Amino acid sequence: MRCGIIMFMKKKNLKILQFNAVFQEEDDGGFSVWVPNLPGCCSQGDNFEEAFKNIREAIDLYLEEVPAEEKEESEDRAKQFLIPVRISSYA
Repeated sequence: MRCGIIMFMKKKNLKILQFNAVFQEEDDGGFSVWVPNLPGCCSQGDNFEEAFKNIREAIDLYLEEVPAEEKEESEDRAKQFLIPVRISSYA
C-alpha cells in the first residue's frame, strides 16, 4: 500500500506542457517537424504518425537537458498558437 501512496504523491506534481510543432511534408516522402519555441528541437518520420511520435520524444529529451530557468521561459512562450491565413492573389 505504501507504494501506491508514493505513486499518488509523485502524480500530484505532474505538470502538462504544450508546445506548437510545425510539420512539413517532404518531397521525397515523410515529414520533418520542429518546435519553434525550443531551438534545435526537431525530428522527422516516414509518415505523420511516426513524425508525431518522434517529436514527442525529442521534446521530452530536450526538456530533460534544459535548466529550470529556461523551462519557465519556454512555458511562457507556449501561450502562442498558430492560425492558418489564406490570401487570394492574382499571379
